[in-house]
Amino acid sequence: MALIVQKFGGSSVANAERVMNVAKIVCDTYRDGNDVVVVVSAQGDTTDDLIAKAKEINPKAPKRELDQLLAAGEEISISLLAMAIETLGCPVISLLGWQAGFNTNSVYGSARIKNIKPNRLQAELAKHNIVVVAGFQGINRYDDVTTLGRGGSDTSAVAIASALKADKCQIFTDVDGVYTADPRKVEGTKKLKEITYDEMLELATLGAQVLNNRSVEMAKKYSIELEVLSSLNPIPGTIVKEVAKMEKMLIRGVTNDKDVALVSILGVQDNPGVAFKVFSKLSQKQINVDIILQSFGRNDTKDLVFSVSKENGPVAVELLNGLDILDGARIVCNTDVAKVSIVGAGMESHPGTATKMFEALYDRGINIKMISTSEIKISVIIDANEADRAVSAVHAAFIPND
Repeated sequence: MALIVQKFGGSSVANAERVMNVAKIVCDTYRDGNDVVVVVSAQGDTTDDLIAKAKEINPKAPKRELDQLLAAGEEISISLLAMAIETLGCPVISLLGWQAGFNTNSVYGSARIKNIKPNRLQAELAKHNIVVVAGFQGINRYDDVTTLGRGGSDTSAVAIASALKADKCQIFTDVDGVYTADPRKVEGTKKLKEITYDEMLELATLGAQVLNNRSVEMAKKYSIELEVLSSLNPIPGTIVKEVAKMEKMLIRGVTNDKDVALVSILGVQDNPGVAFKVFSKLSQKQINVDIILQSFGRNDTKDLVFSVSKENGPVAVELLNGLDILDGARIVCNTDVAKVSIVGAGMESHPGTATKMFEALYDRGINIKMISTSEIKISVIIDANEADRAVSAVHAAFIPND
């Protein structure tokens, strides 16, 4: 007997037919002699629909109240799935995040899990119940409902797997594994049999939407082996784990992230402390900064350019316009950009990787605005309308269609 945690995304439970399909998968796993905990997201576009409803009432709704609203999406899903499982003859109980023991901090809309008290989960499993848990949510020290941000159900599943020391954590989606690029947009993509935590973390952070980056980070920290597989196509998926490193460089994937804005601070005085004051101001408002480029000083001024999420671009400009140290500088935001990246182990020790990527873009006449590199990834910022062509070009260069 094994303890298995299964997570199903919104598309997997989008309608009654799919809810019943998920119930069958869960019951089959249970009847094979396993203990099962199921984590479920809100159905289909429910979260987006709830956000739209909130904006109709109050475009600047308090984040606490938004969390109260958005948590309802998962509550609907767990109830419906539990009803479906019951009709198939399996014992089941549904639990909200706080009932399952999720304690978080108080950052509404993007809360972090502080700990899980799995007593209720363990008690229900001891009764041989299938436990269906609302993903994406928890409770803070004020007894307020909190949500974990986009993709938070993945993180919920991995956290439960860690707390219960589960034997397996399966992430069911609408694709049957991790591919070298989005197979809906790029020809010749290949499904990966396995991938390392670090590679998957980079892909998730850089725009691949198969797994949430926080869930991969947690899985690596607690050595939780993940399997990404389809709820609609019963075939083996992709295993995310520590994989033995080889000398040969392997490009694992090409990603495209259009949730990007470039903020440029032009003509700022070349004085000490500019970068510190700019980025500390942004961090106070929980704005994450990705690629940073600073020019050499000229005529006692310099330019500072960095990327943030598209939503945070205008917010960053508004914050920085009030900063005294930037007096005389011009601050602009460009949201018509995208980030295209390649990810793979061993890049640093294989000369010519960047050249090959840049050549592929040059051959298609695609201009590069910014570049960022690490041991396992190279990212470039380009015009948003060139992103899909860029991904296809780079993918063909590194992963030819056999």
